[in-house]
Amino acid sequence: EPMKRAVGIKNATFNELFFQGHFPGNPVMPGVLLTEAIAQVGGIALLYPEENRGLTPMFTGIDKVRFRHPVKPGDQVRMEVDIVKIKGKMGKVEGRAYVGDKL
Repeated sequence: EPMKRAVGIKNATFNELFFQGHFPGNPVMPGVLLTEAIAQVGGIALLYPEENRGLTPMFTGIDKVRFRHPVKPGDQVRMEVDIVKIKGKMGKVEGRAYVGDKL
Protein backbone atom coordinates (compact mmCIF):
# COMPACT_ATOMS: atom_id res chain seq x y z
CA GLU A 1 0.00 0.00 0.00
CA PRO A 2 1.34 3.47 -0.83
CA MET A 3 2.35 5.82 1.93
CA LYS A 4 -0.46 8.23 2.77
CA ARG A 5 1.33 10.50 5.25
CA ALA A 6 4.84 11.52 6.20
CA VAL A 7 6.17 13.47 9.16
CA GLY A 8 9.49 15.30 9.40
CA ILE A 9 11.18 17.11 12.29
CA LYS A 10 13.43 20.18 12.13
CA ASN A 11 15.18 21.47 15.23
CA ALA A 12 15.72 25.19 14.62
CA THR A 13 19.01 25.81 16.41
CA PHE A 14 20.43 29.17 17.42
CA ASN A 15 23.43 28.76 15.10
CA GLU A 16 21.38 28.48 11.87
CA LEU A 17 22.86 30.90 9.35
CA PHE A 18 19.46 32.26 8.30
CA PHE A 19 18.70 33.46 11.85
CA GLN A 20 21.66 35.87 11.71
CA GLY A 21 20.04 38.24 9.24
CA HIS A 22 16.35 37.37 9.34
CA PHE A 23 15.68 39.59 11.28
CA PRO A 24 18.43 41.30 13.32
CA GLY A 25 17.31 41.38 16.95
CA ASN A 26 14.20 39.27 16.17
CA PRO A 27 15.35 36.01 14.53
CA VAL A 28 12.64 34.18 12.58
CA MET A 29 12.93 31.21 10.22
CA PRO A 30 12.18 32.46 6.69
CA GLY A 31 8.86 31.23 5.36
CA VAL A 32 10.46 30.07 2.12
CA LEU A 33 12.66 27.65 4.10
CA LEU A 34 9.68 26.33 6.02
CA THR A 35 7.85 25.84 2.72
CA GLU A 36 10.87 24.00 1.29
CA ALA A 37 11.05 21.74 4.36
CA ILE A 38 7.41 20.74 3.90
CA ALA A 39 8.05 20.15 0.18
CA GLN A 40 11.00 17.88 0.99
CA VAL A 41 8.91 15.78 3.37
CA GLY A 42 6.29 15.53 0.61
CA GLY A 43 8.96 14.45 -1.86
CA ILE A 44 10.07 11.65 0.45
CA ALA A 45 6.47 10.45 0.78
CA LEU A 46 5.99 10.48 -3.00
CA LEU A 47 9.22 8.50 -3.51
CA TYR A 48 8.23 5.79 -1.02
CA PRO A 49 6.54 3.42 -3.51
CA GLU A 50 9.09 1.06 -5.09
CA GLU A 51 8.18 2.19 -8.61
CA ASN A 52 9.01 5.82 -7.75
CA ARG A 53 12.46 5.20 -6.31
CA GLY A 54 15.18 6.74 -8.40
CA LEU A 55 12.91 9.52 -9.66
CA THR A 56 13.65 13.15 -8.84
CA PRO A 57 10.73 14.93 -7.15
CA MET A 58 10.11 18.42 -8.49
CA PHE A 59 8.16 21.15 -6.78
CA THR A 60 5.79 22.53 -9.44
CA GLY A 61 3.32 24.70 -7.57
CA ILE A 62 1.90 25.92 -4.31
CA ASP A 63 -1.55 27.03 -3.19
CA LYS A 64 -2.95 28.76 -0.11
CA VAL A 65 0.21 29.29 1.95
CA ARG A 66 -0.26 30.98 5.32
CA PHE A 67 2.25 31.63 8.08
CA ARG A 68 0.43 31.94 11.39
CA HIS A 69 3.23 31.74 13.97
CA PRO A 70 6.95 32.48 13.61
CA VAL A 71 9.55 29.75 14.04
CA LYS A 72 12.19 30.99 16.48
CA PRO A 73 15.61 29.65 17.48
CA GLY A 74 15.17 26.68 19.81
CA ASP A 75 11.81 25.64 18.32
CA GLN A 76 11.16 22.13 17.07
CA VAL A 77 9.11 22.17 13.87
CA ARG A 78 6.99 19.15 12.94
CA MET A 79 6.03 18.98 9.27
CA GLU A 80 3.05 16.77 8.43
CA VAL A 81 2.31 15.95 4.81
CA ASP A 82 -0.66 14.03 3.42
CA ILE A 83 -0.65 12.62 -0.10
CA VAL A 84 -3.82 13.83 -1.80
CA LYS A 85 -3.35 12.26 -5.23
CA ILE A 86 -0.83 10.36 -7.31
CA LYS A 87 -1.34 10.10 -11.06
CA GLY A 88 1.48 8.58 -13.06
CA LYS A 89 4.65 10.41 -12.10
CA MET A 90 2.79 13.41 -10.65
CA GLY A 91 1.63 13.78 -7.09
CA LYS A 92 -0.21 16.33 -5.00
CA VAL A 93 0.36 16.76 -1.28
CA GLU A 94 -1.02 18.95 1.48
CA GLY A 95 1.32 19.98 4.26
CA ARG A 96 1.32 21.75 7.59
CA ALA A 97 4.03 22.77 10.02
CA TYR A 98 3.62 22.90 13.78
CA VAL A 99 5.64 24.20 16.70
CA GLY A 100 4.14 22.33 19.62
CA ASP A 101 0.40 22.43 18.96
CA LYS A 102 0.54 25.74 17.05
CA LEU A 103 -0.04 25.51 13.31
